[in-house]
Amino acid sequence: MDIEEEVDPNKMIVDTPLSNAAASEEEEARQAIDMLRGDDVSGRVAAANRLESVASALGEERTRDELLPFLTDGVDDEDEVLVAIASNLGKLIEHVGGPAHAHTLLPCLELLLTVEETAVRDAASASTQAVANVLPKETFQDQYARMVSRLATNEWFTARISSAALIASAYTRLKEEDQKEFHSHYSSLCRDDTPMVRRVAAQYLGSMLETVIQVSGRKCLEEEGTVTTLFIPLYEELASNEQPDSVRLQTTGNCVAFGRAISEVVKDGKYTESEMALVNRVLPLIVATIDDRSWRVRWTAASKFADVIAAFDGVPDAMDSLVPAYEKLLQDPEAEVRTAATFNLADVAKCKAQVPRTTRAPDDTAVAADETRVIVAERLVKRITSLTEDDSEHVRAALAMVATELAPILGKDDTISYLVPPVLLLLRDAASEVRLNLISSLGSLNEVIGVDLLSQSLLPAILDLAQDGKWRIRLAIIQHIPLLAKQLGKDFFSEKLASLCVGWLGDDISSIRQAAATNLKELTALFGTDWATEYLIPSIKEISQHQSYLRRITAVQACALMSTEMEADVVILELLPLILQMACDLVPNIRFNVAKGLEMMAPVCGKSIYETQVRPVLALLIEDTDRDVRFFASQTMKKMDEQLLASDN
Repeated sequence: MDIEEEVDPNKMIVDTPLSNAAASEEEEARQAIDMLRGDDVSGRVAAANRLESVASALGEERTRDELLPFLTDGVDDEDEVLVAIASNLGKLIEHVGGPAHAHTLLPCLELLLTVEETAVRDAASASTQAVANVLPKETFQDQYARMVSRLATNEWFTARISSAALIASAYTRLKEEDQKEFHSHYSSLCRDDTPMVRRVAAQYLGSMLETVIQVSGRKCLEEEGTVTTLFIPLYEELASNEQPDSVRLQTTGNCVAFGRAISEVVKDGKYTESEMALVNRVLPLIVATIDDRSWRVRWTAASKFADVIAAFDGVPDAMDSLVPAYEKLLQDPEAEVRTAATFNLADVAKCKAQVPRTTRAPDDTAVAADETRVIVAERLVKRITSLTEDDSEHVRAALAMVATELAPILGKDDTISYLVPPVLLLLRDAASEVRLNLISSLGSLNEVIGVDLLSQSLLPAILDLAQDGKWRIRLAIIQHIPLLAKQLGKDFFSEKLASLCVGWLGDDISSIRQAAATNLKELTALFGTDWATEYLIPSIKEISQHQSYLRRITAVQACALMSTEMEADVVILELLPLILQMACDLVPNIRFNVAKGLEMMAPVCGKSIYETQVRPVLALLIEDTDRDVRFFASQTMKKMDEQLLASDN
């Protein structure tokens, strides 16, 4: 097969199935090539996704000599086709002869890395990385390094964009002289005239710095080291106000990368003077993002502040500037920023460092009261009360999700003194989502102080949510009832909430009724058969007589589910007669739900009860006039008979 042969325009190649079992691999390859040269875009995309099959049919040598040049000549195609080609080139390594010949894929990839469409470049970059990972050392340092250098100095800005990621990933395998050249390339990219190039260079600056520190060790952190003379100035330039927002957005992530990298090499916590000087140049960059004119930059800092704290946790005195900066984010003018900062509250509070104690000034600013140092959680818990009064429901909802996680850090006494009062305020919040989030996250608080102090406040909040107009809120509180029941205890729950749980069986929304039935099963498993007999079954019997068939269906489902968690004697005495009686209901939906329910109850009742009570009812249902009833009844009888036969054997 000659790839360069003319395609017969009369041949309907696109309509020919690509995976025809009768066609040889050679013919399939021909079809794919013809489709790549055809006018139909979808056909070219489909053919591009079959490059592996084509290469397999051609063999290694012809793939290198014919297929790859053909693909290289076609890089002016539609973007969808180029994405498919770029994605599949990385899969051809074995088909071109393995690592020894993988470099033959680079010319085509190099062209794709310069394409204007971002999706094409991303796909080409992923394939290029795959090829680079298998290249022999000599080939990598020669051909691959030269390719990346060409991209970094290319006149077209898209090539320079692609080079930023490749430089960072290639650095570890370069020769020392090439590393210095790549330093120069990366520095140029960070100072490029095109903002899009600077943005991508800033995006990978952190990973580039981590790689340099990993390769060079602590010596690059010295006064004349690479980090001090090259990378930190780049950090400062890219974080300056002269840069566009898209570039400054990367500042926080880059500073996190610096903190992680320096903590990795200074594992003993003993920082040299030059290393502390670097830290003292980076920390102000983080703090500056807190006051940035762009809310997006501040939001990025707020959303990543837990990572900032974790990265600099072991750095001496770093928290003295970072924690006040975080507190400022909690008071940001934009609700989105405050919400992002609040979500990180618990993770920031887990910091092991100690910071100066603070008191509240009349203008609501935090000022140092004395030189006493406390854990971060003890300082931040003072901020929670003001957050409970935030104008934004989203901020309060975020607070409700994370506030209780401070309890294990604070300990019992401080939790009671500082955390319980704002938690009680959140339980009385006007927004149902806030109350729901708090009730959903009471586990940590319960482990420290129990919920006795909250029980009286919990009850009205639960009752309000149980009657909320939004059915998803009601569904969510039902799903949290078993956990609340365990925390509140049997006596309190039985007195205050048991009737509420049964009442949900009568909700107008089907999903609520089904969740309520499942909820009763879980409560039965938690509190036992006697409790269910006393508090649940009487109400379920009443519902089974309700005039609405939807309520009666729910009663059947609840009985079936509860039976799996109850003692057999009680099931036979209390629940089974109720279900068997409903087998004569006038509504077919009730009858086939009875058939389905008996499938769960029969194994609990045992073989003798099945044969004497359950099977005769199923036999009647099999003769029912409704086909759905007959179907489910026959299914249940078949399964139960198989189980009984198996038990007999």
